[in-house]
Amino acid sequence: MVGYVDYGIRSRPVWKLGELRYSSFLSCITFEKVWVALREGDLYGNVTSADSPDAVTPDPVQRAIASSLLSELPAPLRAQVLADALPVELPAGGTIYREEGDPRCLLIVAGLVRVVVSAPDGRSLTIRYARSGELLGIPTIIGGPVPVSGELVTDTRLLVLNARAVRRLGQTEPALGWLFAREVTQRLYDTIDAVADRAFGSLRQRVAHHLLDLATQQQDGRLVAPVTQQQLAEAVGSARPAVAKVVAELRELGLVTTTSPGIAILDAEGLHAQTWSR
Repeated sequence: MVGYVDYGIRSRPVWKLGELRYSSFLSCITFEKVWVALREGDLYGNVTSADSPDAVTPDPVQRAIASSLLSELPAPLRAQVLADALPVELPAGGTIYREEGDPRCLLIVAGLVRVVVSAPDGRSLTIRYARSGELLGIPTIIGGPVPVSGELVTDTRLLVLNARAVRRLGQTEPALGWLFAREVTQRLYDTIDAVADRAFGSLRQRVAHHLLDLATQQQDGRLVAPVTQQQLAEAVGSARPAVAKVVAELRELGLVTTTSPGIAILDAEGLHAQTWSR
């Protein structure tokens, strides 16, 4: 162990490169790199090619930063926001935030994350899918815990930001405060999209969204929605032959395949592109 970094939840051990540990934050977290000090031209925000709007870089972390709202911040401020950022890799099926949990702020580097709200009887409603370059958790560091969970649909790479430091900067730096306002506004639009997806989406859009809602990680690593075509038809309010046709079209696109015990998702991000919410 080489030190502690405060991520707004509690002090957490920072492990040496390549070590695998289990913590109260999440299980099975691999800490690829730990950067606790920034230098000119470094990975997380000073003068780099990511400062260019047309930046093209093979590094996935830089790509995610360059495609996020953080890229619009002045480089010195972006460096402060990303100071002590902790890269992690997590397997599909995990949870990165549980209902009413401590504040947490993340940047998705790669993968697909589903944000859900759950009813007391166990039913759940997906209100957002988040992908590379998107931030998660801004509302929690502004308004406190929220009644949602963040679930990993695919294997995911994340950049965990120092929540307390980001909150302090948001209160003193107008550029970051305005970024927070834009992010929270976008989340409102996402929620409206999620409602519209179910109310007004085409049959293909509703089927795609419902399959992603139901998908769970199997022991063999497959992402499977354990549902029959009849159950799927009942869930989206359509007839089985019509749903079977949509599933066949999605199969031809290489997005899904029928399997036991349901419909396996071969390309989660591609299937998400078929939904109303883009």
